[in-house]
Amino acid sequence: MKIVLAGEGAFGIKHLEAIRSIEGVTVACLVGGVADATRETAERFNIPHWTLDLAEGLAQPGVEAAILATPTPLHAAQAIQCLEAGKHVQVEIPMADNLADAERLADIAQRSGRVAMAGHTRRFNPSHQWIHQRIAAGELKVQQMDVQTFFFRRRNLNALGQPRSWTDHLLWHHAAHTVDLFAYQTGEPISVARGVQGPPHPELGIAMDMSIQMKVSSGAICTLSLSFNNDGPLGTFFRYICDNGTYIARYDDLVDGKEQPIDVSKVDVSMNGIELQDREFFAAIREGREPNASVAQVLPAYRTLDRIEKSLL
Repeated sequence: MKIVLAGEGAFGIKHLEAIRSIEGVTVACLVGGVADATRETAERFNIPHWTLDLAEGLAQPGVEAAILATPTPLHAAQAIQCLEAGKHVQVEIPMADNLADAERLADIAQRSGRVAMAGHTRRFNPSHQWIHQRIAAGELKVQQMDVQTFFFRRRNLNALGQPRSWTDHLLWHHAAHTVDLFAYQTGEPISVARGVQGPPHPELGIAMDMSIQMKVSSGAICTLSLSFNNDGPLGTFFRYICDNGTYIARYDDLVDGKEQPIDVSKVDVSMNGIELQDREFFAAIREGREPNASVAQVLPAYRTLDRIEKSLL
């Protein structure tokens, strides 16, 4: 399978590293935003063609699919461009930074007959898969998810500490992970969703702190705290308070409420959530089926984000 990967930055590199471990997939073209960085990344990963034009990349001989790890404001339009070019597409989270674009993408994806998937990695992390499997087996029921998403982003830098040409967003990017995961783990639509936010950054124009509350009809609740002002420790930490135990997930690692490690190494074929996400995308294409985290499946999360945005004080 020949694919195009768009995005020479931090997450584009994460996908390129993951694809190295997946047989039968070749990155035929790297599409970037900065010529020097795109060329250097293409050389590093032995990618035969690079360009700054997504259309040129999609037109390369034999290309079937695209993975988009580009700036958030480009996601929806580029995903639609891929589908309209007849290509399968996986677009990194968030698939859009507003509800109108998310719904338009979902509509075009449904009519395209192509696999359209969003990069909601938490569905694939072995830690969260372990929880999901036990919920499905009736061994656990979520009573509360308490989640902290903390970064130190007082300057407009990416995950590699490099200057960013666009502005990240606590709600439409980082909260999207947890909003979708809460509904996915409980198996219920979110019935209550509201939030408050701190003052905006004087230059970036975005809220640097946010608190979100959610609830599903069975009574389970989720409390999500997000910050770009937190000077360490950094990352996202999920506390699952269940009827039969408490569990804390830190990306691909899981411990119980007493900090005893839980072995999740046998949950899936890899401990790398990005790799598992990409494997699902390629498998869905080959098998002609809807993937986990399809655009259609995650769309309700974006409707919830829109509700939260309208509630913010």
